[in-house]
Amino acid sequence: MSYQETIAQWNNFALLEPTLKEELKSLEGNEEALKDAFFAPLEFGTAGMRGILGVGINRMNIYTVRQATEGLARLMEAKGEEEKKRGVAIAYDSRHQSPEFAMEAAKTLGAHGIPAFVFESLRPTPELSFAVRHLNALTGIMITASHNPADYNGYKVYGDDGGQMTPDDADALTDYVRAIENPLTIEVGDEAELKAAGLIKMLGEEVDAAYLELVKTVTVDPALVHEMSKEMKLVFTPLHGTGQMMGERALKNAGFEGIYLVPEQAVADPNFSTVKSPNPEEAGAFEYAIKLGTELDADILVATDPDADRLGAAVRKAKGEYVVLTGNQIASLMLDYLLRAKKAAGTLPANGTALKSIVSSELPTAIAKSYGADMVDVLTGFKFIAEKIKQYEEDHSKEFLFGFEESYGYLAKPFVRDKDAIQALVLIAEVAAYYKKKGQTLYDGLVEIFETHGYYKEQTISVTMSGITGAEKIKALMAKFRSEAPADFAGIAVSITEDFGNSTKTFPDGSTESIDMPSSNVLKYFLEDGSWIAIRPSGTEPKIKFYIGAKAESQSAVDEKVAAFEASIRTLTAE
Repeated sequence: MSYQETIAQWNNFALLEPTLKEELKSLEGNEEALKDAFFAPLEFGTAGMRGILGVGINRMNIYTVRQATEGLARLMEAKGEEEKKRGVAIAYDSRHQSPEFAMEAAKTLGAHGIPAFVFESLRPTPELSFAVRHLNALTGIMITASHNPADYNGYKVYGDDGGQMTPDDADALTDYVRAIENPLTIEVGDEAELKAAGLIKMLGEEVDAAYLELVKTVTVDPALVHEMSKEMKLVFTPLHGTGQMMGERALKNAGFEGIYLVPEQAVADPNFSTVKSPNPEEAGAFEYAIKLGTELDADILVATDPDADRLGAAVRKAKGEYVVLTGNQIASLMLDYLLRAKKAAGTLPANGTALKSIVSSELPTAIAKSYGADMVDVLTGFKFIAEKIKQYEEDHSKEFLFGFEESYGYLAKPFVRDKDAIQALVLIAEVAAYYKKKGQTLYDGLVEIFETHGYYKEQTISVTMSGITGAEKIKALMAKFRSEAPADFAGIAVSITEDFGNSTKTFPDGSTESIDMPSSNVLKYFLEDGSWIAIRPSGTEPKIKFYIGAKAESQSAVDEKVAAFEASIRTLTAE
C-alpha cells in the first residue's frame, strides 16, 4: 500500500483518536510532512522502537503501540499456551503519553488473554528488567525514549532473562508486526473488565522493595560508606525523570546521608523544562547541579536520564571547578575500584570477566588486565552484554564482574540485565567516598589511572540525517567507506579493518579472518599507533556515529590526536 493510501485509510477511520484526527487535518497540503509520517513504519533497532509523537505509522501513537503489542502477543502465542500465561511486565517513564501507551499495551495483550503486570506509576527501566525476572514473565515492555528530546517516546521489548529482546526474537517480532495490515482496527480489551478478570495486575512497593534489597549488594565496602557518609556531599539530579524515585532510596539504603536533590529537576516533567536535552552525556544537563554543587562545595554531581538507565557525573578539579566525565571515564573509575577492592579482599575470581561494547574505550581493558581479569567485547546494545551474562551462568566459563557501554550505561550486578543507573549511582558514590577518604577527588583518581595506564581519550561524532533522504544518505556513506576503504586517518595508517557486516577482519597483507559475533552494520579501523576509529549508524535515531579512541603519554598529546582524527573524519564525510 502506498503512503497516500495509508493516509486515506487513517482519514477514513471514523474512530480515530481525536487529537490525532486534528493533527492529521492540520497536515493537509503539507506533502513532505505527510510523507515522513506515513511513508514507512517505525523500525525496531538496538533498543526497540522510538520516534516522534504524532499521527502516522512512522510516529509514536496509540495505534503504533497497539501494533507493536499485537505483534508481541502473536509471538507469545506461537511459543505455546503455558508460556503465554507467564505474561508481560510493563513500566513507563515520565514522558508525554507514557502512562496511556503502557495501558494500551496492556489492553492489547488482554484481548489475547495474556496477563499484563503494569506498574502503578512511573519506574526506571532497570526496575522493569528486574521485574521481568522477579515475576518470571515471558517478556517485558518499557515505554520510554531514554534521553531523547521531549517530543519523542518509545517502546522497548525485553526477553524472559530481563535483557532487551535478542536479534532473533526481535526479527520474529518485526515479522509479526509487519504482517498487521491495519493498526487502526486492532482489538483491545476494556481496562476495567481486564482488571476484574485478573488480566491486568498493578505493581508497586512489593517489586520496589525487592529491587532495592538487591541494589544494597552493589556496595562493596559498607564500612567505608558508613565512615564517610556524613563527610561526603553528593548532588543528584534525575533530570525530571524516574531516577529520583529509586535513586534517593538506594543511596539512603547504602548509608549515604549527604544527598542533595536539585529541586527544580526532582519533579517529573515530560517537557524537561529546565534543560535543552535530558541527556547526562551533555554538560548542559549539569547546569543546575553545578550551581547547587558550587554552593555546597559538593564532592560529586550525578545525573540520571529520564528512564534512569544512564548515569553521568561531574567532579571537582584541583581549582574547584566541575568537569563532566565521559561514560568511559566513569566506567574506568568504577572498574578500577571494584577490581582493587576484590583483589584486596581476596575475592577476585580467576575467571573474572568484564564486558564492554566494541566502540567503548580500551582503558578499562588495560585496567582489567592489570588485575588479572579479562575484558570481552560485544556488539553495541546492552542486550549483547545480557546475552554473555546468561551464557556465563549456563556454561560457568567465566564470572561476570562488570559491564558497560561508552554511552553512559553500566551494570555492576546481574539481577538486572540492562544498564542500571540506580546501581551505578550507588557505586560511583562509593568510589567518590573512597577517594575522599584519601584526601582526593574523583578527578584525582582518574589522573592516577591515566598515569598508570596511559592517557586515553574518546570522542563520538554524531551526524544527524533526518527523514527519508537522511536514511539514504547514511546508507550511501556506509557503502562508500566499504568500497573506498580509508588507508589512514590523520596520516596514521590503518593496520586492521573489521567489518561486522560480513564478520570479517582484514589485515594489511590482504589476509582475512572471521569475527565471532553476530552481523552488525559497523566498521572499525585499528591504526598503527594503537588508536581506533569506528563507524556505526544509530539503531534508534536518524544519525551516523563516528567513534574515536586514542592513547598517548600526556593529556595534551592525546587531545591533539583526537582533534586530528576528528578533522580527518569530517573531511572524509564532506567529500
